Parts: sequence; C-alpha cells; structure tokens
Amino acid sequence: MKIVVIGGTGLIGSKVVAKLNAHGHEAVAASPNSGVNTLTGEGVDAALAGADVVVDVSNSPSFEDKAVMDFFTTATNTLIAAERKAGVKHHVALSVVGTERMTDSGYMRAKVAQETLITESGIPFTIVHATQFYEFVKSIADAATDGDTVRLAPVFIKPMAAEDVSTAVARAAAGEPVNGVHEVSGPEEFRLTELITRGLAARGDSRTVVDDPDARYFGAHLTDRELVPAPDAEVFPTTFEQWLSAQQAAPTGR
Repeated sequence: MKIVVIGGTGLIGSKVVAKLNAHGHEAVAASPNSGVNTLTGEGVDAALAGADVVVDVSNSPSFEDKAVMDFFTTATNTLIAAERKAGVKHHVALSVVGTERMTDSGYMRAKVAQETLITESGIPFTIVHATQFYEFVKSIADAATDGDTVRLAPVFIKPMAAEDVSTAVARAAAGEPVNGVHEVSGPEEFRLTELITRGLAARGDSRTVVDDPDARYFGAHLTDRELVPAPDAEVFPTTFEQWLSAQQAAPTGR
C-alpha cells in the first residue's frame, strides 16, 4: 500500500515511516520541509495522489488556544478534501487519551475538533489515542515550573515510549479502519508527580516536584484519572525504567 505520513519527519512520524517501509509498504513522509503544507494546501494533492492510506501525526507549532484550533481544523479540512479527490480509503490520526475529558484545555478542544472532522468526513478512519510519551517528561516539567519548583496535580498517568506509539500508529495504518478510537498505553501506572520526579532525577535536573491539586496541565484542571485510558486499552511493553536506561546509554537522545 501507498501510505502518506503527514508529519512524517517528526518524532513519531519518522518512526512510522521506517516501520511501514520495513514491512513492505510504500510509506512517504510529507511535511513542510518536503513541500507539503496542510495549512496552505501547498503540495497536498500531489502528495496524496495514489495513496491508499493517510496518517496524520502532525502537531501545532503553537499551543496558544486560537493558533492550535486553527492548525488542527485547517490542516484536517485540507487533508479530508484532498483524500476525497485521491480516493483515500483510510485516514489514521494520532490523538491523546482523555481529550474529551479535558476540554478546559485549548489544545484538547482543538484535538476534539480534529477528531470530530475526521469522524464526520465519511472517510473510513482510525483514531489512535495514546497516553503521554516518556519523551515529554521534560516539557511537562517545564510547563509546570515556577522558579525551581515544578507544581503538578498528583493524578494518575500511564505513559508510554514514542517507539511503542509509532508501532501502534503503523499497525493501525496497515490494518483495516476501525471507524472509532483505539486507545494505547504503557504498562505502568504512576502518579504524575512521581513520574516527573523520577524523570528529572535521571536527567540530573535538581528541580523540586511538589503536589498541587490545583495545578493546571496544559490549561486543564485534572481530578484523578483523565490521563489514564480505559481498561480495554492495548498495553505496550516498554517500562519507564527500560526507556530511561536506553536514554542513558545514548545521551544524545536525552
């Protein structure tokens, strides 16, 4: 199959392209760097010509409420229109576990809008809901930092490795549309504060992580289990400790 991966040069997209090509598919990375821009429409029709499947793992460069909403709605509408012209048979999108439970976050509202456009497009689809990536430990801490203190709500989280996320997305792309959401997560459940404390310590980061039930998570107020998938989610094997060990063995990846 010809599979076009929008955002195919990024953290997840590059891994998805490599995995699909390794399994005999014709996977093509599409991004502004390759002349494909879903905001302006530049190069989109040409990139999708002959495509069986389109995978969208692109992300907004800005998390500001209006900018992120504009990004996901414009890009998704552009893709859907091009997919109809090209006769694409399956649209796969990567989204976030808990989007529908965190709509006080502008980012999550934008992801819900993206998912709604996909669902209502009439094109067969699969939406992969992944929990947060181990790779995002530092960015989560940075967003919650006040001086030398990281303030986070002590809610539950079941994070996963980007490598496993890309496996889930690649499998979805190679499989049949589910016309719904497929949730995936890592194998371990943590308190968010515990995860970030361990992750910062492994990096030699001296910031102090404190429990703050009122702390916002990228604009969202969390209660307890918004970041955790349903019990029937597919669980991937890489533990946080295994991931940390791999990062420490390859410092340039940290």
